Amino acid sequence: MRFDNLMLRSAEQQSLEDVSIEAFLQSIEKKAYRMALLALSNHADAIDVLQDSMLKLVSNYEDRPSHEWKPLFYKILQNRIRDFQRQYKMKNLLFFWKSDDHDNLIEEWSDDDENHPELDVGKERMQAHVLKALQALPEKQQQCFLMRSWEGMSVIETAKAMGCSEGSVKTHYFRAVNKLRELLGEEYDVQI
Repeated sequence: MRFDNLMLRSAEQQSLEDVSIEAFLQSIEKKAYRMALLALSNHADAIDVLQDSMLKLVSNYEDRPSHEWKPLFYKILQNRIRDFQRQYKMKNLLFFWKSDDHDNLIEEWSDDDENHPELDVGKERMQAHVLKALQALPEKQQQCFLMRSWEGMSVIETAKAMGCSEGSVKTHYFRAVNKLRELLGEEYDVQI
């Protein structure tokens, strides 16, 4: 069983090496946008951070092997999100009297190419609850959960992207899953 996983992992890495950087960026664009949106709660800010991260990957790391792009990109994205949050805090301290109007995150969450008018109300309600639960997580737990669950990144890749140890990734992920179970499990009988 372990050998099969290693062979599958090797095949995945081989197929990644045949991918252009443009194709790689297209493949992660939506998920990376959602991660930035969850962290920043503003569509325009999430787009800016995403574009900056993509530009930095292309300009600085395009010559790297393609199997290194994913952890590098998410490391860049995390750093850009933190930088933006620091700048935002400073701006709020300096200009505290101005109000800042944020986009409705739930509208952004459901704004996909596959948006159909016949969407089930129960599905929308569950999406809103899941989004609210994800936002309730501390930043590191949220980002770790998204990288591991949405992106399917390994513990090692997530550790590289987050700039922490593998043990920290396991701890953040474990806590995130438990918190989500606590927040969502009773109402939706969630099996995460």
